[in-house]
Amino acid sequence: MAIPDLMPHPVAAKYAVLVDVGYLYAAAGEVLLGAKERKEYRVAADELIQSLQKHAEERISGELLRIYWYDAARDRVPTVDQRVIAQLPWVKVRLGNLNARGQQKGVDAQIRSDLEALARHHAVTDTILLAGDEDMVPAVEAAQAYGVRIHLWGVEPPYGTNQAERLVWESDTVEVITADFLRPFFSRAPQPVAVPPPAAAPSPAQVFAGRAPVKPHAKPGQVAKLGPSRPRVEDVGEHVAQKWILTRGRDNIRDLLPGPILPTVIDTELLIEAEKELGHSLRPYPEARVWLRDGFWARVYREFDLGVGVSSK
Repeated sequence: MAIPDLMPHPVAAKYAVLVDVGYLYAAAGEVLLGAKERKEYRVAADELIQSLQKHAEERISGELLRIYWYDAARDRVPTVDQRVIAQLPWVKVRLGNLNARGQQKGVDAQIRSDLEALARHHAVTDTILLAGDEDMVPAVEAAQAYGVRIHLWGVEPPYGTNQAERLVWESDTVEVITADFLRPFFSRAPQPVAVPPPAAAPSPAQVFAGRAPVKPHAKPGQVAKLGPSRPRVEDVGEHVAQKWILTRGRDNIRDLLPGPILPTVIDTELLIEAEKELGHSLRPYPEARVWLRDGFWARVYREFDLGVGVSSK
């Protein structure tokens, strides 16, 4: 008779990565650039997330559930960078509110809620927590009570420590992310420069002038369908820009400068908004998308006194 195998079989780990972006950015900005505010530096967030994911894969043998990216935005309206991050695979952007003084509200509560829920529902066996606040301790203890292992990551401080001592005590493992690891993804924000005279800056139309116009092809015996007029499309582009300035805020739109290239996610949003305004699709008319961008940038450049407009029609 065969002897049954009584040895327990190892269970493959399933893990999530929870990142307090406010802590990560502030700590990295301080140690790398001596910066005190986020506006002082730029972050290649998509590349940073990919590196953090790879780093996690090297530490935990198992399956990644997802990366939770906890940040804040004024009135919870996502910034350009946050919209781009939200499109990344296996990334869940969670936004708290950013008040008038630049303080994050509701972010810690979201992290604690998700950490406890993942553990309670046995969605993960391990959690990597990149944070520093002592407010995380009750959620860490609750998750551990459900059998989840907590791996605390922190950013190398310039001196002393930037994580609560009790949070370090309660975590199962602790690792410091070095300044050398983070350095490729952080750079100092460019300083404002004098506004060039209008003649010195090319218009968006001039930038795209090298593109050959694409004309819709008509089948033999058919009349080619006329596309939308250039003035109408440019007007719609300006209208969308104006609406975004009002609803998303000047600071978020400023992140798009100097242009005239838009991130793919934002360019798609512009197209969708314009098609709603026009009541029909622009996709069969590549030249119309160029006009749309012309109108959009013309309004943005006026907003920031860059002295650039669309070319004469």
